[in-house]
Amino acid sequence: MPYAWILRRLLSAIALGILWMPCPAPAQIANPMAVTVEQAVAEALQRNLGLLAERCEIPRAEAEVIAARLRPNPVLSLGGDHLDLLGTGYNLINNAGPAEYAARIDWPLERPSKRRARISAAEHARAAAEFRLQDAIRQLALEVQQAFVELQAAKESLALARANQKTFAELVAINAARVRAGDLAPIELVRTRVSAIQLAQAVTQAEARWRIAQNRIQALMGRAEALEAFEAVGEMRRDQLPPSLAPLLARAFERRPDLRALRAEQARSLADLKLQIAQGKIEYTVGAEYRRQQGLAGTGNSLGLFLALPLTIYDRNQGGIARARAEIRQTELRIAALERELRSELEATYLQCRAADAVLSSFESGLLEQARDVLEVTEYAYRRGEASFVEFLDAQRTYNETMQGYIDARAEYARLRFTLDRLSAEELP
Repeated sequence: MPYAWILRRLLSAIALGILWMPCPAPAQIANPMAVTVEQAVAEALQRNLGLLAERCEIPRAEAEVIAARLRPNPVLSLGGDHLDLLGTGYNLINNAGPAEYAARIDWPLERPSKRRARISAAEHARAAAEFRLQDAIRQLALEVQQAFVELQAAKESLALARANQKTFAELVAINAARVRAGDLAPIELVRTRVSAIQLAQAVTQAEARWRIAQNRIQALMGRAEALEAFEAVGEMRRDQLPPSLAPLLARAFERRPDLRALRAEQARSLADLKLQIAQGKIEYTVGAEYRRQQGLAGTGNSLGLFLALPLTIYDRNQGGIARARAEIRQTELRIAALERELRSELEATYLQCRAADAVLSSFESGLLEQARDVLEVTEYAYRRGEASFVEFLDAQRTYNETMQGYIDARAEYARLRFTLDRLSAEELP
């Protein structure tokens, strides 16, 4: 076997080993905090302050149901009339008095239909609050999942930038030795050092993106302080798309919490219309009174019965009824708009997923290997002096763009898959 061929393969293996050398994390501690996407979502659902505030809507809605179940209170009235508090003195001459003492109770008679409609409206409002909470959970989970993918992509981009930096640091050392030996022009060493400086700047920018992604996901997870050692573990999502969009649409129309919240609001509006109509009807109030008269010739006891009812000449709650009907129409339009928007978003996201899958498949079908082979051959030729530094830079740039495109394509597909799940109301793991 020719020695030249063995040397060429050895140099290629060394170059690839340097290029793919893993990058140490910017901050190392003994026990780094590493979480999976499932763990990140679970922690966010427990500690995110915005979601905790949204959960407070449920007790408030429960309190409204309790208030709706209460019946109107009776009214007790105690009174005294013709009392001789000014010292006039009641006698047969002035014929004043006699003093009277009364105890009266009035009891509103509420229509059963009004109470049922009030309770129904409150219960549907509680159901709407519960669905809104579920929708807040859905949206928060999607934000965390997308932030997690962003952190994964930033981590891989940083590793790529670090690997390039190491490769050029090695080339700078080799070229410096070749310049000292008179085997290479000094200008080539200058070009190599300039490229190494540019790659160092790329590493700094990649580290900044990685830090920003770290802070963002930890803020979503509800952590008061971001840990420098935080790390996203696990592979980017690469599962296959569903074969068709129809099951996703059916599941979304049935289970999307924001759509179910609007339907609960529609039911609440219907119950509120019944309540407003009942409030426009006459409500009776019955009363009973005991009265004691303390006269000069003796005492007397009497009992009074009362019936009170409003005369609905002007106010028959026309405004409340019109408002309830307008709310019903408004909710119907909101449901129709959300269904149309949901369908459009699902179709667009599904098509984007298919396009991202096609792009990702093109990378995985040989493009990466081709770019790696071109870099391998060009670097070997450059080390032997058979290729210029410009040619090597062009091969290195092509390889970096290909690898970064592959990272971006994987991240885009993972983000779209999570988005498709949340749009179609897929259950959280």
